[in-house]
Amino acid sequence: MSKQTRADAPDISSLDTIVSQILHLAKTAGAEQAEAILVTSRNLAIGVREGEVEEVESSETSDLGLRVLFGQRQSCVSSSDLSPAGLEKMAERACAMARLAPEDPFCALADPDQVHKASKDFQVFDPTEVDVQALTQQAKEAERAALSVPGINLPATANASWSSNAICHRASNGLFRARTNTFHSQSVLALAERNGSMERDWAQNGACWLEDLRSPEDIGIEAAKRTIARLGATKGQGGVMAVLFEPRTAKTFLNILLGAISGNSVARGVSFLKDKMNEQVFAKNLTIIEDPHRLRGSSSSEVDSEGFARKPQNLVENGYLRTWLHNLSSARQLGQKPTGHAATALGSPPGIRPSNVIIAPGDKTPEQLMKQAGSGLVVTDAFGASFNNGTGDWSVGIAGFYFKDDGRTSPFSEMTVAGNMLDIFKILQPADDLKLEQSVETPSLMVPELAVAGQ
Repeated sequence: MSKQTRADAPDISSLDTIVSQILHLAKTAGAEQAEAILVTSRNLAIGVREGEVEEVESSETSDLGLRVLFGQRQSCVSSSDLSPAGLEKMAERACAMARLAPEDPFCALADPDQVHKASKDFQVFDPTEVDVQALTQQAKEAERAALSVPGINLPATANASWSSNAICHRASNGLFRARTNTFHSQSVLALAERNGSMERDWAQNGACWLEDLRSPEDIGIEAAKRTIARLGATKGQGGVMAVLFEPRTAKTFLNILLGAISGNSVARGVSFLKDKMNEQVFAKNLTIIEDPHRLRGSSSSEVDSEGFARKPQNLVENGYLRTWLHNLSSARQLGQKPTGHAATALGSPPGIRPSNVIIAPGDKTPEQLMKQAGSGLVVTDAFGASFNNGTGDWSVGIAGFYFKDDGRTSPFSEMTVAGNMLDIFKILQPADDLKLEQSVETPSLMVPELAVAGQ
């Protein structure tokens, strides 16, 4: 890879000048309370195919969000016009909208004494600045590696990208948050054809720091080997059997849980877990951990977007559900305390988002779990999911491999698994192959008995 340059973190003070100005204008226009967030982004992405650059994307954006409150009435607006005249119009428009908005008894900013002052550095900004040449070389190396694997006889596609973001957030209650972060990623899509049958598969990797990425060669070879292994896939017989989900497909279970324990869903009564607090939801050997303080975690932070402190905690402990995920609004609706999960978006009230959540790994390898089950399926790809958040009913199309004892056998495709998450959660068995890359990660997960539809 070509030599990299080192870049200073974006200048937060220049962002803060604009944020402070829009708050002053909102107050001048009559707002009783207000908050503003300014996000600047630089993005660069390269796509390579057959050794040539196929696509280059480069962008620099600045977007400002403003939320104003008049008692229990609020409005949210956003704009990319940061001129003095644009800021003045934005403040006036937000205040005019708020005066006409219906009352929301749960909207508010945190009290000043609830606002936590952030001081920790979680190393989410990498000063290594990647240019077009470096990304192009990275993508070409990944593609070459994929094409070097015997059996890959169709063009592969490789991508490499880099982004740098800066956020400045202030509110009239004393909240101040500033954050700079970077993210590097790479991916390869490989294709192969044999006897009229074509298959594809992919591999990807992402990290806040370039030095934490796997090598492009590793990514290319993984994508190629996964593709070749899928050649000759057929649709098999259905039934009730053991199904092992690879980490990339097992995440669906964790994402479903996080949606179901969102305070908004619980407050609206549309979560299948709404009555399960402090009850055993998973098997007793399963724990789900949130660690917003993880170094170089892509979503690490000390405070949420409303100023409440974030802390490591067990969302599920030895199978028992221990907490909802609240922002201030959902906590008020349920008469509970905020949990540090508020997430402010541009032009909308705070939402809810957790940070760095994992299912704790088990003590058996995926192969040991397969041997324990005897036979079944390994799911490497999932598509066309259907899920009812109110009942927990779920189904998804799958592809992957049959397994016998501790090894994979022949590939399959175009099959479907289905069940209810209340039943599935209670029998999930985690493997020991957890890797920490994205903000939501799981090891492989075994469902000992799951309905499978095939031929």
